[in-house]
Amino acid sequence: MNYWLVKTEPETYSWDNLVKDKSGVWDGVRNFQARSNIKAMKKGDTVFVYHTGEEKSIVGVAKVVREAYPEPNDKDWVAVDLAPEKKLKKPISLSQVKADNKLSDMVLVRASRLSVQPVKEEEFKYILALSQE
Repeated sequence: MNYWLVKTEPETYSWDNLVKDKSGVWDGVRNFQARSNIKAMKKGDTVFVYHTGEEKSIVGVAKVVREAYPEPNDKDWVAVDLAPEKKLKKPISLSQVKADNKLSDMVLVRASRLSVQPVKEEEFKYILALSQE
């Protein structure tokens, strides 16, 4: 299993929207590296959902329920389907991630603008633990 982080603008499609919908199409990514990451996602992979904008926080955990497929309106790009697993007890902010030496190599710190990014297993588990404190 692999771990990922996907970003969303909560005004456009938030964690609460994903929960309400029970699953959602993750599309609209227009970056080649992010597209490659979507193509690498496998059914059952675990995904952090990150709110951009004012919030700038990891807010929930989702699962990949459908692997990459061409977007209906633009076959040059791909989408995956995600289903919500659980909301984090406490959101983990970007500033908290950046201030933590254990997360200094995280893609979110090094390439913060990338909208779909891999997360190392140890980073994923550490962030989950932080969200429980």
